[in-house]
Amino acid sequence: MTEQKKPNENISRKIATRDGVHELKDENPIRHFHKKGKMPSKFTVEMQQELRKTLPFEDQRDFEESKRGFIAAPPYKQIKAEAGNVAWDIGSYEFLLEDKDIDSIHPSLQRQAILNMSYGLYEVLPDKIYQVRGFDLANMTFIKGDTGWIVFDTLTTKETAEAALAFINENLGQRPVVAVVYSHSHVDHYGGVRGIVNEEDVLSGKVPIIAPIGFMEHAVSENVHAGNAMNRRLFYQYGALLPRSPFGHVDQAIGKSVALANIGLIPPTRLIAQDIEELSVDGVKMVFQNTPGTEAPAEMNTWFPDFKAFWAAENITGTVHNIYTLRGALIRDPLLWSKKINEALYFFGQEAEVMFSSHNWPRWGNARIQEVMRTQRDIYANLNNEVLHLANKGVTINEVHNVYKPPKSLQEQWAAHSYHGSEEHNSRAVINRYLGYWDCNPATLTPLSPRDSAPLYVEMMGGASKIIKKGKELYDQGKYRYAQEILNKLVYAEPTNREAKDLLADVFEQIGYQKESSSLRNSFLAAAHELRSGIANIPVKSSSPDTIRAISTDLWLDFLGIMIDTQKAEGIKFIMNLVHPDIDEKYVVEMSNATLTSAKGFKANNPDITLTINRSDLETVMLGNSSFVEQVRAGKAKLEGNPEPLMQLMSVLVQFTPDFEIMPGTKGQRP
Repeated sequence: MTEQKKPNENISRKIATRDGVHELKDENPIRHFHKKGKMPSKFTVEMQQELRKTLPFEDQRDFEESKRGFIAAPPYKQIKAEAGNVAWDIGSYEFLLEDKDIDSIHPSLQRQAILNMSYGLYEVLPDKIYQVRGFDLANMTFIKGDTGWIVFDTLTTKETAEAALAFINENLGQRPVVAVVYSHSHVDHYGGVRGIVNEEDVLSGKVPIIAPIGFMEHAVSENVHAGNAMNRRLFYQYGALLPRSPFGHVDQAIGKSVALANIGLIPPTRLIAQDIEELSVDGVKMVFQNTPGTEAPAEMNTWFPDFKAFWAAENITGTVHNIYTLRGALIRDPLLWSKKINEALYFFGQEAEVMFSSHNWPRWGNARIQEVMRTQRDIYANLNNEVLHLANKGVTINEVHNVYKPPKSLQEQWAAHSYHGSEEHNSRAVINRYLGYWDCNPATLTPLSPRDSAPLYVEMMGGASKIIKKGKELYDQGKYRYAQEILNKLVYAEPTNREAKDLLADVFEQIGYQKESSSLRNSFLAAAHELRSGIANIPVKSSSPDTIRAISTDLWLDFLGIMIDTQKAEGIKFIMNLVHPDIDEKYVVEMSNATLTSAKGFKANNPDITLTINRSDLETVMLGNSSFVEQVRAGKAKLEGNPEPLMQLMSVLVQFTPDFEIMPGTKGQRP
């Protein structure tokens, strides 16, 4: 399972993000990357040098805390997946440990990237709480009970979780896992569960799995309806195909990266439903605080009163998080987030002597804990309040990212810096949450599509040669945002203009080097990569079998409605009863006006067709391992009435693939 190799010796044919593991069709998807990349310009170097003088680098407490309690690191830097690929490679980031300033990385982000190089087993509270860090994007936390380990969050994959459990047992003695806690509904906190427990032990009640109310609904639903678009966009936010180098991927803010191997999901057996709920497991008393609608739609903090220890889940980490995540998701509520931190401060923070979380590093001492809690409480509240203050004075969604800045007192505190989120995109998200995307100028209410408007701009600017000349002037002056404004128009108007695309890539690259936020850095560098090298052969499937099995039938039917090609479906009309006898569920499914709708719990009196199939057998169809026709032939599904509507439905479904073009002229382009 584990193996020592030189970093990047093999390039895996799989990649992973918080949304799942993705199979690549290209044997070596990044072989062309950075072929034409540029070094940081003199303007980027000067900016980084100035930042090194002004940022609060004298505050070294995070470095002290990230090293505190270190017990041991494994002799290996890579963890192998069952499929044979490298699931995890912390060694690929060792260029960060060379103790030198890197001008192609924002100094603040470089600091965060070094902090996230912690690798191994750490003691959080003697003989009580331990963490394995650096085995995945998240930490795996172990609470020592009377007879075994209570595990908080199980990493992303079976293989990394299995390695983490083996490593702590190797160092501290063999102990069984007696309970698992999912802090929230993102995959890097539950996907590795099959590496540490057997499902039979969970189903028998031997090993309870504890989670916040709404966990299963949100764990499986967040990425379904717009899942294909999210999969495409995450290649930008997560920089999934960027090389790990000073010119590419350096960090993911809340950890190094995401492991790439087998993702699982075992449903919880005990849900925490109350705002504050107490539970004892294996002799350990825990007080849970539900915080829905903060970092995740289902999330909870945990207080250990006997240990004076506070688990902050992903609500308080070493970075300001995303209010709007660039891969796509519902916009979060920064004011509610702030309030939940404030409640935790007064519920538990007055007594806490250690605060630890699912990412980054712990904090010790009550004064330090309260300082960090107040800092993160205030930065989320300030983001909400100041942006709305500006909006109420007329600042629009298309201006606020150039206007909003946190107060100086927060800028001087590392816990208020945005490595995962950014002040730019989070400020726009606040306005979008309250006022929507429109800036109230009628000219922007129904704008032309960029491909339609760009030729007009290019014509009025005097053509491609003048734009390229001016773009080069702006680039040479370090005015990269001005350069991107005009070059982006040209690339949309002339997507095959190689000189324009290369110049825009150069501009994006310098902007990326200058960004403190890893999400923004990755996005600019990924766009530069695609402009130069085209779209890689990126994956078709992303959801794990466990996740697909957990999707409710009504959610799956809703997604079928999204998959319909409405032009092909015009004129098709039918009413179908869908019956799951094994779980006593029924649905009316109706096609009319080229639109598929469904109603759970109802049965039509005179349907065109009735399909009876056990939910367990439907799952093979959902997984793509079988079809309805094959299930009928095998006797696992029964059709009554006219089968034509079912055939018509199948004929108008579109299979989405996340290889659509984002930057113009990159589809099918290979150097």
